[in-house]
Amino acid sequence: MSATRTALIYSPLFGNFSYGDDHPFKLQRYRVVRDLMESYGLLKLPGMEIRGCGPIDDELALSFHAPEYLARLKEFSTSDEPRADFRFGLGDADCPVFKGLYDCAALGAGATFEAARLVEEEGFDIAFNLAGGWHHAHRAKASGFSYVNDAVLAINWLVARGRRVVYLDIDAHHGDGVQEGFYDSDRVLTISLHESGIYFFPGTGFENETGTGRGRGYSVNVPLLAHTDDALYMKAFDEVAYPLMAAYDPDVIVTQIGADAFRTDPLTQLEITTHSYGYIMRKLKALRIPWVALGGGGYDLMNTARAWTIAWAVMNGVELNPRLPAAFVRKIEPLGYPHRVLLDAMHWSEEYERNLALDAVEKSIARIRAAIFPGIIGTYGKTSGK
Repeated sequence: MSATRTALIYSPLFGNFSYGDDHPFKLQRYRVVRDLMESYGLLKLPGMEIRGCGPIDDELALSFHAPEYLARLKEFSTSDEPRADFRFGLGDADCPVFKGLYDCAALGAGATFEAARLVEEEGFDIAFNLAGGWHHAHRAKASGFSYVNDAVLAINWLVARGRRVVYLDIDAHHGDGVQEGFYDSDRVLTISLHESGIYFFPGTGFENETGTGRGRGYSVNVPLLAHTDDALYMKAFDEVAYPLMAAYDPDVIVTQIGADAFRTDPLTQLEITTHSYGYIMRKLKALRIPWVALGGGGYDLMNTARAWTIAWAVMNGVELNPRLPAAFVRKIEPLGYPHRVLLDAMHWSEEYERNLALDAVEKSIARIRAAIFPGIIGTYGKTSGK
C-alpha cells in the first residue's frame, strides 16, 4: 500500500480580516490550530505538503450564487461606511459587513476549491482546508457567519467532472446551505448530524427533509437533542452515516468537521469530546476514499485547535502524545488557557437528559432506515466493494 499523500491548505491572509471584536467567530483560530500542529511536528511529515490558495473566480461563484447577491457582496466589501441589506442577510449581528468581506469569503472558498482540485487532479488522498465549511450560505443570502458556500462550489466543480460525492457534516448546526445546493440531485448524498432545529439555529434539518425529484432520498438528516454525548453521537454515525457512505461508494468525500458539538462550546448544547470526534476521523480515513476536509464551527479556540490537530494527525497516520507540547502550553498560558492535555476522557451526560437524547436518536435512526436505506443500500449496496 502506497503512503498517503496529504495537503494542508493555508493562507496567512486570513489574519488580515475580522468579523469584529465582539463577534464569536474569530479568524485568528486558524493561527492557533497551525501553532498546535507545528508544536506536534505535524507540518513536516513525509507525504504531506502545505499549499497556498487564491480566491475563487466569478464563474465558480456563479455555479451556485445569484449574480445580484455576489454584486452586493462585492459592493459592500469595498465600502468604508457601514452597510446593510437584509434581503441578502447582510449587516446583521451574525453576518456583519466589514472591509474586505468578499475578499475573505472568496479566499476561503478558493482554499476549498484548491483542496478539491488537489484530490481530483494531483492525486492527493486527503486535502484539508482549515478555513472552509461555510455551510449556511444560501444562493442569495448570507447566514450563520457564512457568505459564500465553499462546499457547494467545490462539489459543483467535482460533479461537473463526472464525480459522485458524499457530503458529511458533523458541525453542531445543520448544513442547510449545502442541502439547498443539492436537494434535487442524486449525484451528491448529503448527510448532516446536528443539534435539533426544534430550538436551535438554523431551525431545519429534520428527518423528513429527504430531497426532491431526482434527489429524493439523497438528503439525510440526524437531528440530535441537547446533551447528546459521545456514545450517542458515535451510535448515530455508525448506524446512519457510515453504512450510507460505504454503500453509496462515492468518488470523493467532502466533510465539514466543525468542532462546535464539543461539550464546552459556548454556543451549543451537545456534549461530545475528542473521544467521539477522533473515532469518526479514524472511520473516515478507513474508507480509503479521496477526502476533502473542511473546518467549520467551533467557538472555543482550544477545542478547534485540538480537534483539527487530531483530525490532521489521523489523516497522516500519526499517533500523538496525549499531553500538549510544552512549547504550545507556553504560548497559550499568557492568553488565559489552562489546557495541558490533547485528549478528553469519554463523556456521559446526566442520566435523565441522556435518556431523552437516546430515545430521540433511536427514533431518528429508525425513521432514516425506513425512508432512506432502501433506496441507497438497495441501489448501491449490492455493488459496493466496501
